[in-house]
Amino acid sequence: MNLIVRKLGEGLHVKHGFAFLGEFFSDEGKYVLLTPGNFYEEGGFKARPEKDRFYTGTFPNDYILRKGDLIVAMTEQGPGLLGSAALIPEDGIYLHNQRLGLVDKINPEIFEKKYLFHIFNSRSVRSQLYGSATGTKVKHTSPGRIYKVKVSVPEAKKQGGISSILENYFELIDINRKRIHLLEEVARLLFREWFVYFRFPGHEKVKVIDGVPEGWKKEKLKNIVSFLGGHAFKSSSYQQEGMYGIVTIKNVQQGNFIPDCADYLDETPSGMKKHCFLSDGDILISLTGNVGRVCLVFGTNYLLNQRVAKIGAKNNTPKSFIYWMFDNPVMQKRIENLSYGSAQQNLSPIKLGEQTVVFPHEKLLKTFDEIVEPINLQIIQLLIQNQKLAQARDLLLPRLMSGKIEV
Repeated sequence: MNLIVRKLGEGLHVKHGFAFLGEFFSDEGKYVLLTPGNFYEEGGFKARPEKDRFYTGTFPNDYILRKGDLIVAMTEQGPGLLGSAALIPEDGIYLHNQRLGLVDKINPEIFEKKYLFHIFNSRSVRSQLYGSATGTKVKHTSPGRIYKVKVSVPEAKKQGGISSILENYFELIDINRKRIHLLEEVARLLFREWFVYFRFPGHEKVKVIDGVPEGWKKEKLKNIVSFLGGHAFKSSSYQQEGMYGIVTIKNVQQGNFIPDCADYLDETPSGMKKHCFLSDGDILISLTGNVGRVCLVFGTNYLLNQRVAKIGAKNNTPKSFIYWMFDNPVMQKRIENLSYGSAQQNLSPIKLGEQTVVFPHEKLLKTFDEIVEPINLQIIQLLIQNQKLAQARDLLLPRLMSGKIEV
């Protein structure tokens, strides 16, 4: 297969989004204001009904996105999101803001749209965009920088066949995402019903005394969990690649562990505690920045850095209960109120440990764990599957483009 080296700017245009005014943001409305948070790290559109904001002000109609529009994240709202691309799933609902680029005016003789979707989400394009981005704390790209990205592409009529093959991987990833979302909702709703609203099995026959169901107790968090801090690694020893990935606060998003690390090591430092070796199902919490974010670890060979803590269980408290307790909005709000700092928020594990929670009796904890722990394990397995599918896709794309694998 003959490949042509092109700059993206030869065959497309990128339109900046509109500067929507914060005073018109709302929790309900007709139009959803998209952000880079509506992208997955490996590419694709992410609906966030619990976090999406609506816009109620006036704006030009040409910033209403249409089904099938190709959009690119131009701001690194989260790790791995810069340059991530998605196709809009519905018509006339979503708005195109200034942190996103709309890929339009695509020359069909140079690029096929779905093929562009896949190469924007490839490691090659992402690394070029990240390397040319500006900003210290938050990275940004621009249409001009996108135009300069170089890609080796086959002729346009071959691109459709390649994108069709890659689409199978994205469909499998998307199916797994939907399954994960449903499983999370089951566990989240069950925790809320039993331990927030006190509508647990047999609750009709249980008295509530001083705000606590009979047989339950008020307990300080430090008696239920331990907060195990990360290691103070020396940045001078970091490598771009290596055996162990260094997990920082950027890897800990709410309900979402980011497996791609910015820094690596080939050897572990002396004096590092055993709990800093992470494994499947470990619960992490962020202590700096957007404090209180929790996620479940999946994958191997990760080391815990400082400003992130691993939440350990005490007194045989089920990890399933611990995770969904910290995921709950009530706990999230309490953590937010505990945080301090002007330039950057920080969370003290000691102060958090002094917080009092309502703790159920052992039998109800066991019943909850029997239902929810298999759900957590299934979520982790689906996340691992998606990671492997994304890696396989990344390996497949250059082989398809080079003609090593016939289309």
